Amino acid sequence: MNDQDLLRYSRQIILPEVGVEGQDALLDATMLLIGMGGLGSPSAMYLAAAGVGRLIIADFDKVELSNLQRQVIHHTDDIGAFKVDSAKVKMLAINPGIKVTTVKDLNNDNLNAWIAKSDVVLDGTDNFDTRFKVNQACVAETTPLVSAAVIRFEGQLSVFKGYEAEQPCYQCLYSPDGNSDENCTDNGILAPVAGMLGTMQALQAIKVVLNLGEQLVGKLMVIDAIDLTFRQIKVDKDNLCPICNSNS
Repeated sequence: MNDQDLLRYSRQIILPEVGVEGQDALLDATMLLIGMGGLGSPSAMYLAAAGVGRLIIADFDKVELSNLQRQVIHHTDDIGAFKVDSAKVKMLAINPGIKVTTVKDLNNDNLNAWIAKSDVVLDGTDNFDTRFKVNQACVAETTPLVSAAVIRFEGQLSVFKGYEAEQPCYQCLYSPDGNSDENCTDNGILAPVAGMLGTMQALQAIKVVLNLGEQLVGKLMVIDAIDLTFRQIKVDKDNLCPICNSNS
């Protein structure tokens, strides 16, 4: 780090749990953020500001007017632009010292390769099919997965390390059968709820890199924003899971 870096990250560096060594670890880290929507927007901004050195952002979609209520990285002038291009401009404006790579064509053929380049994956997508594929690739590439979901006034957050012998993967919690996608288009969402979960997702990703405190591995945090309640549910490894048990 140079003098400007030391000044930029000084409020993190003075934390004994971070220090210069921890900040260097963040600057050396690579994180893949899948989805630049309501969750990915705050995650991307905070990870950029915190000094995660390499951020890969993946999304095929373009900015629409209805996105702006909660996808705070995008502005009115960005309508019609690809979300990853819009997000990259804001992230580099926050911190020009990081590297941001955009991916518009994340698919079954290249998913594993992008995950293999990453130290942590943040899944901010809104459909089960994609979440299952991301989970499977993270298990195969032994990459921690920070997964969040949000709808209406509710949110869920967990960290999955299903490649470890005793730890569950995402599919241990949710079966591909019997799950119907709920999205904010049909069900609505209060804007700050997405911001809260996206920020917490970024926090968990940083804690995974720095090996700090409670990382929500093997636990699901469920948040009710109406009552402002937080509860944790233990998630056990499914001994019949076809994804993580075949890699144990």
